Amino acid sequence: MISMLRSIATACCALLIVLGIGVSSAQASTVEVKLGTDSGMLAFEPSTITISAGDSVKFVNNKLAPHNAVFDGHEELSHADLAFAPGESWEQTFATAGTYDFYCEPHRGAGMVGKVVVK
Repeated sequence: MISMLRSIATACCALLIVLGIGVSSAQASTVEVKLGTDSGMLAFEPSTITISAGDSVKFVNNKLAPHNAVFDGHEELSHADLAFAPGESWEQTFATAGTYDFYCEPHRGAGMVGKVVVK
């Protein structure tokens, strides 16, 4: 009887471990986008990212401030406030699949544009 209880307890523990691994792999992830390249170019780095629905993008001010990220036709995703301090950041979660084009207002004319592809 005791060995049967031990076997059941072992099976329950194994099941909990398997479920825990499955839950952790299904969690949303966050991808970082630098506002300004490490070499000082006026660009997002990377300029195009692909994520899954429910994932987030963390925009981090890197070089040659000020920067922001404005999404064409998606005011709810835009961060119009300018980031001036190095390391200043914000996150945006993307719940719906689609392609989202964005730009830095002060540097759009210099080609500082990007794209988030949500699958």
